[in-house]
Amino acid sequence: MTALTPPDSLRAVTWNLYLGGLDNGDDKRLRAQTEILVGLSPDVLCLQECMGWDAHDERILFQTADALGMAPVRMARSRIGDGRNYTALLYRPSSLRLMGQRTLGEGTFHHALIRARLRPVAAEDDTNDFVAFGTHFSWVDGDSRLGEARWMTDYGGIFPGVPPRALLLGDLNTPDREPANWSLTPQHLQSRYRVVLDNGDFGPADQRPVKVLLNSGWQDPQTLTGKARTATVGYWWDNEKKQDPWSLDYILTSGMQPVDYFTYDTQSARVASDHLPVVCDVKVGTHA
Repeated sequence: MTALTPPDSLRAVTWNLYLGGLDNGDDKRLRAQTEILVGLSPDVLCLQECMGWDAHDERILFQTADALGMAPVRMARSRIGDGRNYTALLYRPSSLRLMGQRTLGEGTFHHALIRARLRPVAAEDDTNDFVAFGTHFSWVDGDSRLGEARWMTDYGGIFPGVPPRALLLGDLNTPDREPANWSLTPQHLQSRYRVVLDNGDFGPADQRPVKVLLNSGWQDPQTLTGKARTATVGYWWDNEKKQDPWSLDYILTSGMQPVDYFTYDTQSARVASDHLPVVCDVKVGTHA
């Protein structure tokens, strides 16, 4: 499993850090996460569950960015919760220039959606600009996630005033497959991940949030590269170890050609968080 990016490519990484890598003030997991990310060397990075990173003028955010040779685009607070949960989007200034940024869907997203307009440092004009979205979808139900996904369907194709290329990085909380046996999933947790019929009965795995993105022009790098990736969850919590492991974390592309796509599944990554990092290398300077 390579951590090297081809010279004509940039690397995107998304990772849910679980409680910001902190356990009652102990930063052991955060230090391990930072070491892993240094090795992966992302050019664009989305981090979910940056719990408590707002303390002391967002000190942990800037310390982490500095350790990675990156800079924050923005860190956005979750709309629902205790006010300590954040989603962060970062970029590497040696590879990319930040040309604009904003938070979208405020008042709608359970967590957050951050948009950045980025330009390769060697570019002389906006021809090779692209948009990067960093997000964290709701854990509650597929209906909420479907509404959140629709904030990004416009960017699956040509849209006025927006670069024709885009990346979507996030914990989308959406199962990538139907499990072989739902009875292995605790009954009281199934409403999070299954379609709930009008009569309250359960239907299949609720994959609509990702499907509506793909049906709107976004592309799954697995399809474009022909490389299936492994699951991102299923190893941490006792109540998930018996069921088929899922990928809840995704990087999707629009108008950009992926050259590699994988889940970074190592023992050190499994100890560091309840989610595994997802990595996607894409070509820059060309349109897919």
